[in-house]
Amino acid sequence: MNGSLTRFLGDSPLRVLVKLIVVSFIVGILMSAFGWMPYDIYYAVRDFFWQLWNMGFLAIDRFVGYFLLGAAIVIPVFIILRVLNYRR
Repeated sequence: MNGSLTRFLGDSPLRVLVKLIVVSFIVGILMSAFGWMPYDIYYAVRDFFWQLWNMGFLAIDRFVGYFLLGAAIVIPVFIILRVLNYRR
């Protein structure tokens, strides 16, 4: 059992625990120095994906807007040209 646990953790369980404690302490100091809290990181990741999602729909909205803007000119011009060519 101990051999498979050591293989899974990459080192002895006690050494892994000590390493995790030291790294957690250092990360805690850095986060405190920058004024970050764990929920700030969660909100930043959530907002990033939310803005990415909205940008995708914003691109579709802009495409439809440009399409309708162009169609407001192209369709009447097409109809006028067809009517004028029909008389010939």
